[in-house]
This record gives sequence, structure tokens and C-alpha cells, in this order.
Amino acid sequence: MATIRDVAKLANVSTATVSRVLNDNGYVNSETKNRVNEAIEQLRYRPNDVARSLFKGSSKMIALFVPDIKNPFFPELARAVEDVTNQYGYTFVLCNTDDNHEKEITYLNALTQKSVDGFIMVSSTICERHLEHVTSPIISLDRRFSSNISSVTVNNRKGAREATAYLQSIGCKKIAHICGPQTASNSKDRLRGYLDVVKYEAWFHSDFIVAGDYRFKSSYEVTKELLTKHKDIDGLFVANDLMAVGVLKAAESLNMNIPEQLSVIGFDGIPLGLTTTPSLTTIQQPIYEIGSRAAQILLELIDHPKQQVIHEELEVTLIERGSTKRREEA
Repeated sequence: MATIRDVAKLANVSTATVSRVLNDNGYVNSETKNRVNEAIEQLRYRPNDVARSLFKGSSKMIALFVPDIKNPFFPELARAVEDVTNQYGYTFVLCNTDDNHEKEITYLNALTQKSVDGFIMVSSTICERHLEHVTSPIISLDRRFSSNISSVTVNNRKGAREATAYLQSIGCKKIAHICGPQTASNSKDRLRGYLDVVKYEAWFHSDFIVAGDYRFKSSYEVTKELLTKHKDIDGLFVANDLMAVGVLKAAESLNMNIPEQLSVIGFDGIPLGLTTTPSLTTIQQPIYEIGSRAAQILLELIDHPKQQVIHEELEVTLIERGSTKRREEA
């Protein structure tokens, strides 16, 4: 494998001159630059990216932290981030954290040492004090963890209100909620939206709120317990679509008919909701747009570090499908 010394020898220049050409740093006349580039091509020389990042203080790498790559919501986000960052010559690094704080910190420290240029983070456990040593720009995605860190989210509380009010409008009399992790800001906002609609209803009881962890298995288990204990529940607002699929399977295991006996609405709008039987009514997020905006804002922050903090909140859309039905039609 060719080295920088081999290039310098073939081009009859110093290694410092080759370095200036590689890094576009300092003056090199056009004739010399052409000789160096010809030598690089002839020897098929590839510079050491680690050394270049140490020299320039930049790696042209962007890192995306996601809590659960098995949730179809996050691959679509990742695709959007990758599409945008690749357009600007950045390498994209995907880190699956399992929403584990120690794993997040380990990734963060390792990538900071490699001079990663920016971080896009979906996290329920990170807070501002964990980021004091990070000098690269950071943007939070899907959920916010600091008012001082830029973010791209949706109006979760409004979407949750719309979902719960929709269940009321189709005739549901007792509506329960499967919430997400208590540490996730979007889960808390969706719970608040649900409570905005039902907390003063005569039938409402705190037992109608049960916690999942945004995953299928936990939702399946807590739903079976909930519907066994409260057989009169006829509506369920679920904090994400993956858990809503767990609800559908739990109801099936209890021989409950959806939507005749129980109407179910999720939150996210992932393609998985189209493949279930019945298909899943949901509050749809503009997933690709969220990811692309986060990437665009991060690149702006990299180019202009003193830019003001940006918080963008996108709108959601109710998509009515087969898992809900008007009670008078039953």
C-alpha cells in the first residue's frame, strides 16, 4: 500500500506539499498540484482518514443515535438523514442504543474522540450535563431533552388530543391509553394530550393508563392485563404504532373483535400499520421530513456554530383505517 512518502518521491516534492494538496490547505502552484495528483492516481494512494481528521479537526462524519432499530419508525428516519448528509459528502454512522444510557455515553465518548462533526440523537436518558464535553453540534430528534439544544419533533400533545377525541367521536365510552417510557418527552406529551380529553370524564380512572416501552412485547403483555381487568374498555389510544400492533395481537388472543368491540388508534404512521388485520388507524408523522430537516439543521449548525438554537415542530395527520369503527355501525 502506497504511503505519502511514496507520493512525494514520485512527484519530486516534500511530504508537506503532498499534505497541503490533500487537505487543500496553503498555496501550491498548479503545476506542482497536478504532479502530486497524478502521483496519487498512479500509486492509487488513499490518505489515512484518522490522520486527516486529527489534522483538520473534522472527520466528515455524522452520527445518528436511535433507541430501537427494530422499530420501523427509525430506519425511515435514518434513510432521510443519510440521504441529506450524503449529498454534502458526509459519512453516516448509525448507532443503536437500546435506550440504554451507558451505551449512549459509550458511543458518545468514542465518536467524540474520532472528531465526529455532529450528532443527531433520539434519546430518553440523555440530558444537557452529559454533553458538556461535546464540542460538536447536537440536534435532538423525535423527543427533546434540553431547551438549549436544537430539535425537530411533531406536536405530540395535539396529535394525542386528536386521537383521543376521534375515539370519542366514533362512540367509544371508555378509552384507555398505553403510554411509552416515562422518561421520553414525546411519551409524556402524548399522555398529556390523552388526559386533556378524558381527565374530567366521570368514567375515567388512572387504571386506564398503563405503561409500555414503545415495544411490541411489553404492549402485548400489559394490554392483556388491562383488557382482562377492564372488560368494558371500548377504545384504546396507543402511544406508538409498534405497541398498537401488540394491542391488536393481545385482543386477538382474548377473542376480542377489532373494531366491533374495541377501536384502536396508534401514533407514527409506519408502513407496518398497513399490513395488520385489520389495518391500523394512526396519527401519522411526516417521518422522512423529520429526519431530513434534522440533518439540514445539523449541517447548518456545523457551518455556523454560533447560530441560534432552533426548535421545529411539524404537524401530524389522522389516518383512518380498519382498526376503528363508529359504534352506531356495529
